[in-house]
Amino acid sequence: MANKSRGLGAAKKLQKRRKTFKLESRTKLKKKVDPLAGSSQAKAIVLEKIQIEAKQPNSAMRKCARVQLVKNGKQITAFMPGDGALKLINEHDEVIVECIGGKMGRAKGDMPGVRWQVIKVNDQSLNALLRGKLEKARR
Repeated sequence: MANKSRGLGAAKKLQKRRKTFKLESRTKLKKKVDPLAGSSQAKAIVLEKIQIEAKQPNSAMRKCARVQLVKNGKQITAFMPGDGALKLINEHDEVIVECIGGKMGRAKGDMPGVRWQVIKVNDQSLNALLRGKLEKARR
């Protein structure tokens, strides 16, 4: 292992060294604890449809689905965005989930513990299904 730089002009090198170390450790940790293992989207199977109560001061039942990832078998809770998405997604459907976009990979908005959202159902866009541009495929 290389020794740290010392001397008058060492500050810049030390800062660069620290930056690269921080970046390496962050990406390794992200892949270790993230159910999607660093990827942006993943395929999953719907196990059950659930409703999650919103945090204070809101009072609503947010429609979510308990899904199992195909790649590693981990179970996560995914939000179903849009009005009427609950009716379009059934148990045993194949969905694609992505990060919901909260700060630093955490939950977004008033849903505790929900970090992912459904974007596709049986290889068809959930947004297009909700707007009526597509019919749901028979499986």
